Amino acid sequence: MTANAPTTPEPGKVISFVGGDGAGKSTLATRLRQALNDAGHKAILVSKHSADVPRDPELSAYLDRLNELVYRRDARVAKACGDHYWLLALASWYTLQDRLVVRPAVAAGTYVVLDNAHHKILARYAVNPEVPTRLAEQVFAHLTEPDVVFFLNIGAREALARKGSYTSLETGHSGGDDEDFIRYQDTVLNQMRKQAASGAWLSLDVAEMNRDQVFKAASAALADRLHLAF
Repeated sequence: MTANAPTTPEPGKVISFVGGDGAGKSTLATRLRQALNDAGHKAILVSKHSADVPRDPELSAYLDRLNELVYRRDARVAKACGDHYWLLALASWYTLQDRLVVRPAVAAGTYVVLDNAHHKILARYAVNPEVPTRLAEQVFAHLTEPDVVFFLNIGAREALARKGSYTSLETGHSGGDDEDFIRYQDTVLNQMRKQAASGAWLSLDVAEMNRDQVFKAASAALADRLHLAF
């Protein structure tokens, strides 16, 4: 008897989240990943600190060292290196995470819930006069295109009320008070809205919604877009 040939699984999907700091992306991403798993769909959550490469501890260790350089850096070092360097450093991080984590998971039929995708970085560099916008677009152009992008639309003032605190990066290094945060975040949000208008993003106006309402709206939209059952 001839053994049955192994079947290739249907490719997984990439579900991404976009929004300003404090919009609730991480909360929603975590909850949707759990809902997908509970419904019998294999799903993983990939964030800016995800450095685990399945069954390859050496690559995992290398990816973690790169993550430390990019996301766990000293503030003085970050400032000294400059915007061009950090654009390319971020591109290196996203490139390896895409190659070593996202693409293999999709090939294995896994849903990848991607928190902190590169779209927010593109929006930040679009309002940065020191770096050409085209350069920022080019260094991320090769990344896996998400199947679904959720845009959590909320004004910076409302986001700050939820978030409570912020870093210098979240003010664009423009100052240290609430108005600096609001001014910079609203400028970046306008760029995200332009991206949303030019793409097939699922936009959710979350300012007047609690977490349960946001999850209910997002899961219904995801089920409709990908023909999934929760």
